[in-house]
Amino acid sequence: MDERPAYRKPGSLTQHVLNPAVAALTRAGVSVSGSAILRVRGRKSGAWRENPVNLLPHQGDHFLVSPRGETQWVRNLRVAAAGELRVGRRVRRFTAEEVAADERAEVVRAYLKRWKWEVGVFFGGVGPDSTAAELHAESAYHPVFTLRLTT
Repeated sequence: MDERPAYRKPGSLTQHVLNPAVAALTRAGVSVSGSAILRVRGRKSGAWRENPVNLLPHQGDHFLVSPRGETQWVRNLRVAAAGELRVGRRVRRFTAEEVAADERAEVVRAYLKRWKWEVGVFFGGVGPDSTAAELHAESAYHPVFTLRLTT
């Protein structure tokens, strides 16, 4: 049985330095390697919640991949099924649909091609050059959403 947690909490450096720095730059209009600020309504409070994310354009669609697993933004997006992506003053609204676990592998491969240097530690040794079977098995731990940008 796999002992992997469903969610990997960020360390102190990430939580208090890296994520706030990326978020501040992104809010100022500087996208750090494809970063955007995800805004989604809280599933219980209804208040806007914000997190820096990496938006993946892939084969004509846009995707969000959760490298840390079952995060709060994932849970909120499942309920809200819509939100906003912000870079500086630019706001892009979207609707979202979760990708089935058995259909995530190629999106996860594309995500790792672009951001393995940043998030590879969360993917259990799997990388963009891993086999389809390895990617398929690993992608079960990483929720993926297809976004339909509306503005």
